[in-house]
Amino acid sequence: MRFKGLTFVILLVLSINSIWAQKKTNILFVFIDDMGFADLGCYGREDVHTPNIDRLAKEGILFTQFYVNSPICSPSRTAVTTGQYPARWGITSYIDNRKANENRGMKNYLDLSAPSVARNIQAAGYYTAHIGKWHMGGGRDVGEAPLITEYGFDESVTQFEGLGERFLATYETLNLPDSTRGLEKQSAQLGRGEVHWAKRENFTQIFVDRTINAIENAQKANKPFYINLWPDDIHTPLEPPKELRGDLSMKARFLGVMQEMDKHMGRLFDYIRNNPQLRDNTLIIFTSDNGPDKAVNTAGPFRGYKTVIYEGGFREPFISWWPGKISEKKAGTKNNKTVMAAIDLPLVFMEIAGATPDENVTYDGELMLDAISGKKQQKRTKPIFWIRPPDRPGYDGENAPDLAMRKGDYKLLMDFDGSNVQLYNLEKDMGETQNLKDKEPGKAAELKKELEEWFKSYPLDIDLDKFTY
Repeated sequence: MRFKGLTFVILLVLSINSIWAQKKTNILFVFIDDMGFADLGCYGREDVHTPNIDRLAKEGILFTQFYVNSPICSPSRTAVTTGQYPARWGITSYIDNRKANENRGMKNYLDLSAPSVARNIQAAGYYTAHIGKWHMGGGRDVGEAPLITEYGFDESVTQFEGLGERFLATYETLNLPDSTRGLEKQSAQLGRGEVHWAKRENFTQIFVDRTINAIENAQKANKPFYINLWPDDIHTPLEPPKELRGDLSMKARFLGVMQEMDKHMGRLFDYIRNNPQLRDNTLIIFTSDNGPDKAVNTAGPFRGYKTVIYEGGFREPFISWWPGKISEKKAGTKNNKTVMAAIDLPLVFMEIAGATPDENVTYDGELMLDAISGKKQQKRTKPIFWIRPPDRPGYDGENAPDLAMRKGDYKLLMDFDGSNVQLYNLEKDMGETQNLKDKEPGKAAELKKELEEWFKSYPLDIDLDKFTY
């Protein structure tokens, strides 16, 4: 009788844990690499084939005023990991080799003392996984960076921009410089994780397969999941499958990679959509880490591309899919009013998971859960600030501003020394074509002062004279 009673208690506990896991909202955060605002069919691009992502938007909410916090990879990823401006952690451009990092006043990796949304969510009882590009340390000649799992992930798999288990690319058709192939070889020599070699054209398929495996691991553990899926195939070098390479031009390869990426995203979305245990309690966020590569991608109506702090550098597509929260009436709508930023997402994810934010940490974002769930449009109360990657000048000899901020409908840009002031009303001039600094000197002075004070609060190790163009 004692044995039967103990068995009943164990089964009851397991049943309660399973019910708890099914009631908690799962979170899948898809962070594409180098995809511009207008690179998807649902954002107006006509020559691209993205039916699965477009369907996600039709079933969810499409946002038009979402910003990442840097126009380049490493700081953008730092912001969405920490909920803080990446300058707080000395990451203002892409993490490179030691010498290049030192020359630019850059850290070699994200310090483990930094906040990590995954760590908080893991502590709240979630199964956590990072699948795909990392680029916050580990790679090139930096072998002492923390493993990805040390930031709060139960499992991880990445590519050459991180440590731990990783897939390294082989290339078939592209005449790549030795430096590109060398990055893969360098990563293999670092060790600190199982290394697999695979064709680059198969990377998104592999990462989606591993995402599905991570979901299954969470279900076996009777836990809800938080998963980063951060593919890198839209970043050069572009290598789609042979049947999608067209004439091998950059544009043809880009369109082929987008089509292949969409196919595997559709496979993942269908896996969640068609599973009754997942569909109504899973949130999918789909966006990109920075603006488009000038060669092939497009920022649509916006000025600028990747690496510059005009709108095209960091205004990104953003889709929220959440059948359990987004009403049928709201599904397929656009939110053109709510201004959101990547630094908001950790607060949103922690709120959903019931996780406790770190004590004594100043989070730079604000909670935008009502907008993401479709409950209502939210008005932003905090300004958003940016620093241009200090090693990246503008395109075609343009004097790219160093600093920018958005407050309400207004955006101000300027150089580190306070010169080159530009003021735009984005509600009336989203293309940033009409500089209002002389027509509205009061507004320009107000925002310039606020931007200067924000910048002075960050003790960056940057030689500003060296990086002012």
